[in-house]
Amino acid sequence: MSFPKKGKFFPRENGYDGNGGHQTTGCFANEIASALKRSLGDSRAGVKTVVAWTGANEKTVKNWFSGTYGPSVAHLIALARHSDEVLGTFLAMAGREV
Repeated sequence: MSFPKKGKFFPRENGYDGNGGHQTTGCFANEIASALKRSLGDSRAGVKTVVAWTGANEKTVKNWFSGTYGPSVAHLIALARHSDEVLGTFLAMAGREV
């Protein structure tokens, strides 16, 4: 993979959609964001709780809450370990019963 000569975004074939987002994050990121908000509310305390659960950066967690990006696999496992809402959402997205 090579870096673009101009700009700060990777070319379209690497997942960048040209509108400031990524093609692969839409539905997954929004579903996880909804589950986090149902579980912890949309507050700073909820963000701090998720930071403690996952060890992720606070800005990263805020992006999860906003649905801009979804968590990595390791962070998703940590979230599912602590939140029944996230676990249930993941299982529903996988087509499995809770």
